[in-house]
Amino acid sequence: MAKYGEDFMKCPMFTAQSLIGGKWKVFLLWALHDGPKRFSEMQRLLPEVTQSMLTNTLRDLEKDGLIHREVYRQVPPKVEYSLTPIGDKLMPILQLLLGWGTEYMEDMGTLDLENSGLDPDRWAAINKGMAQLK
Repeated sequence: MAKYGEDFMKCPMFTAQSLIGGKWKVFLLWALHDGPKRFSEMQRLLPEVTQSMLTNTLRDLEKDGLIHREVYRQVPPKVEYSLTPIGDKLMPILQLLLGWGTEYMEDMGTLDLENSGLDPDRWAAINKGMAQLK
C-alpha cells in the first residue's frame, strides 16, 4: 500500500481504496475467486497488460496480503496465485460491484452480455443478489 499521511491511514474507506485501487487489481482479485491461477492464465485473461505491469500488480497484491504466491520447486518452475483468507473476504463485495456495474451498463444502454465474458448462470445469481439489495 502506498505511503500517505497518517490521518488518511486511519480511515477504513481510504485503506480499502488504497489496497484495491488501480487499473487491474480488482479484475485480478476477481479472476482468482474460482481458484488458483498460474501467471500465464492471468496473462491470457488480460492480454492488453504488459508482463511487467502484471508482475508488479501481483507483487503489490501479495505484499498487501490479499493474494498468496506459491512457488513449486520443479522443472520447469511453476508459480500459482490464490486468494488469502482476507482476500477471499473481498469476493462478496466484488460480486456486488460486478452486479452494480452490470446494472449501470444496462441503464446506460451499453451492456453487451454476449461479449462481456459473464457466465449466464453467474449473471442470474448476481442479478438475484442485486434484487435483494433493493
